[in-house]
Amino acid sequence: MQIESALYLIPVEISASTTDMTIPVGNLQIVRDIRTFIVENLRTARRTLRHWDREFPIDSCTFHELNGHTPPMAASGYLDALRRGEPVGVMSEAGCPAVADPGADVVSIAQREGLKVVPLVGPSSILLSLMGSGFNGQGFAFNGYLPIEEHARHKAVKELENICERRGQTQIFIETPYRNNKMIKFLADTLRPDTLLCVACDLTDAMRQTIITLPASKWRNKQPDYDKRPAIFLIHRR
Repeated sequence: MQIESALYLIPVEISASTTDMTIPVGNLQIVRDIRTFIVENLRTARRTLRHWDREFPIDSCTFHELNGHTPPMAASGYLDALRRGEPVGVMSEAGCPAVADPGADVVSIAQREGLKVVPLVGPSSILLSLMGSGFNGQGFAFNGYLPIEEHARHKAVKELENICERRGQTQIFIETPYRNNKMIKFLADTLRPDTLLCVACDLTDAMRQTIITLPASKWRNKQPDYDKRPAIFLIHRR
């Protein structure tokens, strides 16, 4: 398969065992023709490519890491292969690149220069959790990480809750997995008793996935253990 020159945004499984269910065959055919990759984590990307195709020519590829440690001026140079007319792939550690992901930086550069960008179909924890929550899917916002400092976090949560009240808009955010249990307790204690909280955990993993929506008051009485498990949080008011 000969692919055209473009910046291909390549989704990666959220759960490593779900390739057949979440990654289209067409994506894998495109990936086989790419030899330059912009990745969030080199080790993860190499492992993913080998998982998709044991014969994938890793040693013939060029990898550029784009993450919080990347110098701001480096990202533009990562697109030199694309400027020469070669296809380039962008991969996150999990889910869709450029969504809550540093890959957005190179996409922005490509768009400014009129270079072709091709997003590929794949799993997004934001959309999957929204689909399973029962919340408003026509008006929603993804807020990334909330502040770590408790006072600032309390203020942020109350502001999001007020937006839910005024606009009917679903509010979505994430947390570092080892702080999930503390986050649930904090939300249960901070939100109004009738505010709905959904916790979606281990999405796409058939054995471990849970998506639970309850009023905040009922979360106070639960003892869930989401420690070190990838989760996403949603709040809504009816």
